[in-house]
Amino acid sequence: MNSPIIEMRSIVKNFGDVKAVRGASFDLRQGEIHSLIGENGAGKSTMMKLLYGMYDRDGGDISVGGAQMGRITPKLAIEKGVGMVHQEFMLVPELTVLENIILGFEPRKGMVLDLPKARAMVQRYIDQYDMDVQMNKRVNQISVGEAQRVEIIKILSRGANVLILDEPTAVLTPQEASHLFEILENLRRDGKSIVFISHRLNEVMEISDRVTVMRRGETIGTLSRGEWDYGKLARMMIGREVFLNVDKKASEPGKPVLQVEHLWTSGEKEISKIRDLSMEVRAGEIVGIAGIDGNGQSELIEAITGLRRVEKGRILLDGTDVTNGSPEAVRRAGLAHIPEDRNLRGLNRSMSIEDNMVATKLREFTKGGMMDRSAIRRYAEELVQRYDVRPGNPQMPTSSLSGGNAQKVVVAREVEMGAKLLVASQPTRGVDIGAIESIEAILEEVKAQGVAVLLVSADLREILSLSDRILVMYEGRITGSMPVDEANENTLGILMMGGSLEGKEEAR
Repeated sequence: MNSPIIEMRSIVKNFGDVKAVRGASFDLRQGEIHSLIGENGAGKSTMMKLLYGMYDRDGGDISVGGAQMGRITPKLAIEKGVGMVHQEFMLVPELTVLENIILGFEPRKGMVLDLPKARAMVQRYIDQYDMDVQMNKRVNQISVGEAQRVEIIKILSRGANVLILDEPTAVLTPQEASHLFEILENLRRDGKSIVFISHRLNEVMEISDRVTVMRRGETIGTLSRGEWDYGKLARMMIGREVFLNVDKKASEPGKPVLQVEHLWTSGEKEISKIRDLSMEVRAGEIVGIAGIDGNGQSELIEAITGLRRVEKGRILLDGTDVTNGSPEAVRRAGLAHIPEDRNLRGLNRSMSIEDNMVATKLREFTKGGMMDRSAIRRYAEELVQRYDVRPGNPQMPTSSLSGGNAQKVVVAREVEMGAKLLVASQPTRGVDIGAIESIEAILEEVKAQGVAVLLVSADLREILSLSDRILVMYEGRITGSMPVDEANENTLGILMMGGSLEGKEEAR
């Protein structure tokens, strides 16, 4: 095969005492999709941020197009044809799609912005790679999938021949992920080279020409298509056998814990308004909500947790009316909440692990107006061990944790509240298979303890694996309800797109 256009050899990167990358290697050939996989904290994103110039490496060699690179900056990486689409999109929400794409690289005719030329350029990428974006819409009006396509066009327009995509499907629905794969295949056929950072092995096996596995900062090995299977990749990633088959126990639902009655709320978009929605979750059951992102799931959860105002209807938590109660009041009534965005609402990243873990229990650790630091430390150390948070030092800042370990901090804090209702919104989004295995087992344990669990997930495998009952949301309404043994990805997909199933009545 052709020689590598990117070579990274014996790469070292430390963050203080944390050895993030320890002599790792990676290479990329022209016209291939090369996946870089590993647990959260394995060093895969750090490796690519070193290539893109976001960090300075502490050791090792990097060459691009055969030329040895000294210190790399993002500007130099772009000049060398290397572009990166980050997990957190680098777009200005108030600007249009077109304005975001050309920002800083505006084509001009003399001193005047040449808008026709800009439109023609963007349209060429849309047509060539089947991008499906709307140039005149503001970024805050488009879906996550469309925003990601805007990011791809943006780096292509700057001359990128190497595209680094960091966990690109973590925020996508299955339909959006399929569209992304079609785009990546078009790019590959056009000679572009793609680094696909992921922990979703089924996707990796579907799309990759080669796969490199990292574990604890080291390169474990590189496999070509035909040399891998799911079990082999999982063992290389985790260092042991991994089982994602949840040990699911039969549900014995008790009394209703959450009751939502004829709820109406505003929405971020027209289709996400909640419109006369009713549902309930009983003690000792997991009710899963499936749906394409943006169809009201977030607004429903915000209304239940006190983060969004209810216009009509009411919400009862264990018989107490919590409609339009403050988040603190709803928590006091018996709610725990794993939010869909751990960075926005789940953690204070500037605080330590231990301070985040006790954030909902401050009264328990305060004596005479002073926080009992030794008791907090003991409690946090116990949770770090029980929930396998790595590194296991609770005094470290939460900002130093990988996505999966940061999520474990949130899960540990919320589960240990001993609440009557646990709302788990996208609980395994953006985490690796080891953390998925752990978090899903925890949710099953919580159910077995008699807690009512409301699960919202874009991962249909997770919905089908964990739920006892499944509700489907479309345009702010529940369009279907069924016990899990009557559901499959096909029937759920039909309902998620607004279709109907013969013989199924629209659910409460």
